[in-house]
Amino acid sequence: MVKKGEVLFENAYGFANIEFGIKNNMDSRFSIASMSKQFTAFAIMQLYDKRMLDIDKPANLYLPADMQIDESITVHQLLTHTSGLHNFTNFEDDFFGGYNRMNYSRNYFFRKYINKKPTKPVRTVFDYNNSNYNLLAWIIENVSGESYDDFLTNHIFLPLYIMNSDVDDGCKPLKNRSCNYVKDFDETIKSPYFNEKFSIGAGAIVSNCKDLYKWYTCLRNRKLLSEDAYTRFFSVNQNNYCYGLVHHHVYGTDRYSHGGDHLGISTYMQSFFDEDICIIILSNNEAINQYRLGNAISDILHHVNGAPPTKHKEIPIEECQLKKYCGTYLKDRIEVEFINGKLYFTRFAGNLHIEIYPVGEGKFVRRYYDQIEPYNIVEMENGKMSFFGYEK
Repeated sequence: MVKKGEVLFENAYGFANIEFGIKNNMDSRFSIASMSKQFTAFAIMQLYDKRMLDIDKPANLYLPADMQIDESITVHQLLTHTSGLHNFTNFEDDFFGGYNRMNYSRNYFFRKYINKKPTKPVRTVFDYNNSNYNLLAWIIENVSGESYDDFLTNHIFLPLYIMNSDVDDGCKPLKNRSCNYVKDFDETIKSPYFNEKFSIGAGAIVSNCKDLYKWYTCLRNRKLLSEDAYTRFFSVNQNNYCYGLVHHHVYGTDRYSHGGDHLGISTYMQSFFDEDICIIILSNNEAINQYRLGNAISDILHHVNGAPPTKHKEIPIEECQLKKYCGTYLKDRIEVEFINGKLYFTRFAGNLHIEIYPVGEGKFVRRYYDQIEPYNIVEMENGKMSFFGYEK
């Protein structure tokens, strides 16, 4: 947390590597997940500044010949999540927890999960979708002739003296990188494997607070881009989304932010450029709600009395009542099990067990997480139970 160049608070907690007893410190590097999108968008704007692409023209003009999408989708629509493209990170597709653990083939990944007709009207609907930023990364590579990794290093990281940030390809050793952990039953375990090559453009960057503050000062001082490019970069589109950043007008000023959520990853960064305030939260486990924490810090800095943190109160329910929620709602993806007197939301074909407890009729929250909105498991008119919209 930095205000006008003064570090108001910094600290590191927990373990970077439980197996070797290595604790996190201020030099630890964390996966930042979807916070990576702002770097991808910025790289696109650098190409725009060099007149190597026009963001208002069809994306097909800048994609490889064998990776063409619907011809009506522009680069701008990829940047703003208004392309309408199929979103493969859903429960039905076999990507998450399945194909994403396989060897990476760019063309096969594109053909199987991205190259589909838009499922929503182009330009009219905001749908946050990693496909958009995968495609933007491939545009960067095709137009620049450099790999996505090299482009970020040569045109963003090195010019800003960002020396501890990198793109995780799942293979290269990354010094000081914190491992990611989740809960299985009541034990802390390594996060399920995910091949980070599939995250290109949409995630996969690792960084630390020092580097991200340098990035903040770049955006605050409007370095590396023209004023015209910055105007487009910060322009607000549907759902308050800019290019890789979210805009809100709060406390009488402008806040630009973005979070990251992935397996064992919880990150959030807020930038108040007019007030010169930067808040960075990086975590290698999912226990925190980084958005609630970040907003609480913002409230304190702006002298606003925010609501104190609360934990959902557990409501006692008879065992027979709990068991009625059990069953398979979507095979290998959404299952609820009753084990040793407790309910578990089971993922990844039964390999990850997330304890949930009742907080009301049909309402449940995760035991070891700061969950704001409860899950709803409801009884339909036909008498069947429904979870995430799927009947068991």
